[in-house]
Amino acid sequence: MAQKGIQLDQETFSCSICLDLLKDPVTIPCGHSYCMDCIKTHWDGEDEKKIYSCPQCRETFTPRPVLLKNTMLADLVEELKKTGLQAAPADHCYAGPEDVACDVCTGRKLKALKSCLVCLVSYCDQHLQPHYELPIFEKHKLVEPSKNLHENICSHHNEVMKIFCSTDQQCICYLCLMDEHKGHDTVSAAAERTERQKELEENQQNIQQRIQDREKDVKLLKQEVEAINRSADKAVEDSEKIFTELIRLMEKRRFYVEQKVRSQQKTEVSRVKELQEKLEQEITELKRKDAEMKKISDTEDHNQFLHNYSSLSPLSESTDSPSINIRPLSYFEDVTAAVSKARDTIQETLSEIWTNISLTVTEVDVLLSQPEPKTRDDFLKYLCEIILDPNTAHQELLLSEGNTKATSVKQLQRYPSHPDRFTRSKQVLSRESLPGRCYWEVEWDGKGIDVAVAYKDISRTGSSDECGFGRNDKSWAIKCDCNWIRFWHNNVEYSISGLYPWKAGVYLDHSAGILSFYSFFTDRMTLLHRVQTTFTQPLYAGLGTFWYGTSVEIKLLNSLL
Repeated sequence: MAQKGIQLDQETFSCSICLDLLKDPVTIPCGHSYCMDCIKTHWDGEDEKKIYSCPQCRETFTPRPVLLKNTMLADLVEELKKTGLQAAPADHCYAGPEDVACDVCTGRKLKALKSCLVCLVSYCDQHLQPHYELPIFEKHKLVEPSKNLHENICSHHNEVMKIFCSTDQQCICYLCLMDEHKGHDTVSAAAERTERQKELEENQQNIQQRIQDREKDVKLLKQEVEAINRSADKAVEDSEKIFTELIRLMEKRRFYVEQKVRSQQKTEVSRVKELQEKLEQEITELKRKDAEMKKISDTEDHNQFLHNYSSLSPLSESTDSPSINIRPLSYFEDVTAAVSKARDTIQETLSEIWTNISLTVTEVDVLLSQPEPKTRDDFLKYLCEIILDPNTAHQELLLSEGNTKATSVKQLQRYPSHPDRFTRSKQVLSRESLPGRCYWEVEWDGKGIDVAVAYKDISRTGSSDECGFGRNDKSWAIKCDCNWIRFWHNNVEYSISGLYPWKAGVYLDHSAGILSFYSFFTDRMTLLHRVQTTFTQPLYAGLGTFWYGTSVEIKLLNSLL
């Protein structure tokens, strides 16, 4: 028991400067004791004033007192250490602003170790000992230190609240039960805690299960990211090899054409030069003969003339000379034409191939398709630029506004012949295929218009049932005429109710197979028709008209934003 008494009074043996157990204790004239090093350091700071004070009672001394070790106090501290006295609590054992302080400690309070729900008091380690040792405290409920013990006291009756009112969903005391909560459904707070604990545990299990599920999803997504990166890296690597092979092949073909041209050049130049040499030799001989004949002709002696003439050698036969037609820089023009034709063919083929490659890339969509936009601002995030292709335009369609507007006219337009041109229906397709997820808007004046999407292999000739937008399985279209609206696909008609629109928006999500047509007034979008299908080819935007004078125009980015 003596040891317990010492433990309760251990601050007596602590230095008030360092708050630790006394080391080499000294007692100054006023009677207070300190660690020798602590008081020396304190007085060293007062050397300039030559006045030395006690840190506790502030009594001053002049001159500076001589410090001698208090041997009796030092022996007592050492003896107490042997009998179990612990050093005075370090600074971190005292309660700070954020800590729960012991309600029993006087002076500087220690941190509370536990709070008692019966006593409604928080205790440090020293003052908590009776709860562990005395039978009277056996039924007391100890919990982690809490600053909110006052919330367990009824504000009306200043009693502990041990009852839960199910009617009002709040804790009450036994006096409340006789007063304003009389007749209410009540249970003990402990019983209500048991029920709520079950709910809490179920919720915790649910949360833990969701955490496990989400962690599993995150792990799968990380694996998916790694797989995407590996696949993309391999695609880039393989593509680079393939393009390198294509470039090497084109270089090989270029070299082949160059060698063929140079070889043929050498052959033809050799033939020409051979003939040239023969002709030059013949010219030399003819000039020599001409000079010889002139000399004979100029002889005045008749006998000599006849003698020389008779000895004149006969003229050699003339070299066969073909008809020579000079064509400067035009001998190999057919080669240039053939190479140019090959270039055009390759470009046309590559254009289709690039479209398929681009669409294949954009269709890579690991996650679920994004939800369809709701507002016009949301749709405009996917706005794409569409230019109409003059090679597909019917001859009674006049393209204008940078090939974004089509107007039905009676005068035939002088478009060059092209296999992609519509010859029966007054229609036109976009120059490029549509990206995987996109949106565009169309305005028109007059009646009788088509707004459509179509595969490139839609028929361009034949009856309107074969090549008309919506009249085949290659196209999807809304048709607006005389205040009615229809949707057509595969020659099947669907009526659409609502006001006749003058503006339409088209939303496409190719990979998700979603095609939606909207009408809108200002920014209010109204769904006209929605298609859910599987698109097997790249799609192109299409416009068409029924009546002369009607025009329909795709609104470009800069006119919308």
